[in-house]
Amino acid sequence: MRAVLLNTGTELLAGDVYDTHLAFIAREIFAFGLRIDERRTVGDGAVIGETLKELFLRSEIIFVTGGLGPTSDDITRDLTAELLGLKLEENAELLASLKTRLRVRGIKWVASIARQAEVPAGARILPNENGSALGLYLKANINPKIGSPHIFLLPGPPRELQPMFHKSVVPVLRSIVKGPPPVERRFYKIAVMGESVIEQKIGKQILAIPGIELGYCARPGEVDVRIIGPRATVEQADKIVRVELGDVIFTGDDQTLEEVLVKLLTTKKQTLAAAESCTGGLLANRITNVPGASLVLLAGYVCYANEVKIDLLKVDPKLIEKHGAVSEEVARAMAEGARKRARSSYALATTGIAGPDGGSKEKPVGTAYVGLADDAETKVRKLFLPSDRETFKQLVAQFAFEMLRRKLTQ
Repeated sequence: MRAVLLNTGTELLAGDVYDTHLAFIAREIFAFGLRIDERRTVGDGAVIGETLKELFLRSEIIFVTGGLGPTSDDITRDLTAELLGLKLEENAELLASLKTRLRVRGIKWVASIARQAEVPAGARILPNENGSALGLYLKANINPKIGSPHIFLLPGPPRELQPMFHKSVVPVLRSIVKGPPPVERRFYKIAVMGESVIEQKIGKQILAIPGIELGYCARPGEVDVRIIGPRATVEQADKIVRVELGDVIFTGDDQTLEEVLVKLLTTKKQTLAAAESCTGGLLANRITNVPGASLVLLAGYVCYANEVKIDLLKVDPKLIEKHGAVSEEVARAMAEGARKRARSSYALATTGIAGPDGGSKEKPVGTAYVGLADDAETKVRKLFLPSDRETFKQLVAQFAFEMLRRKLTQ
């Protein structure tokens, strides 16, 4: 079945909002043997209806995102109903639910909000537990007089769309897509190893397998490897990946490195502290984004100034004077100081020169040290990661997390 994604919203075309829907929906529908064959992005207004009419001719499933809210530019529902020749009917139960939702949150009722309780005749309501804009499913040829594909109207915010997709869209897809998927897909996530190095290890071997599709997706400090094909060929490729990459794969699931760390620490009943200079709290932020982080993260110390490193972590000022704040010695002292202060099983420490200024011939911009302390030893790794400040922080965090992961999986 040919599936198409239509993103709506002028904010997407203006660059004010980053589109995450393609990656999410494409991953979710692959389990049904579906792929997004085409993605379109249009602004608010009549162009939504015009584009839908065009896409009707060459699609069997359309996912439409955005334009389901209460404001004047939220017209996706209206244009879809008009295009299909369906009457919009106010749903009394939905209207009451909207009023209750706003009252509980102390939000003043505005008449235009009632538009969100209007439903095209025959459409199935997809409940929204995280917002006020309901989703809608309109089955194929819902109006026998007008040929149309299966249509899913979904809210724009990812925090609303994604739970709705899991709870309400997936069951519908299961009913309209018959049979097992023709191909399988497997992911392997690898930290702090270059895309070209990974390709050198596995590329030729895997591409020599007939009918296999191999792909890579690189981001700061991480590479995703993707293989797609019939089950037998995927199994063959999987063996190659496991042999060549082995322990450097931190997950084969849709997990982040920090999620893997929290799980490992929780399973081992061990704890973590972080002493951060150049990463400015990024380690602690990423860990606390994971549910259950409170079981493993005891403390995060952002020690940007030398005085704070000395006062809070008891770093010997002579070390800073002799070696500089960005040094193996100071990284070691920060990790040990954080672990001692928090009484944690492990402590990570980061110190570096993010730039664009502050570097020297001996320590150019991009230089960093990551320390890892436990009850037996403290290891420090020197890094050179010249990049913009934000990317530098992400890379240092990835190296720190991967350093801890390898320690935990020894």
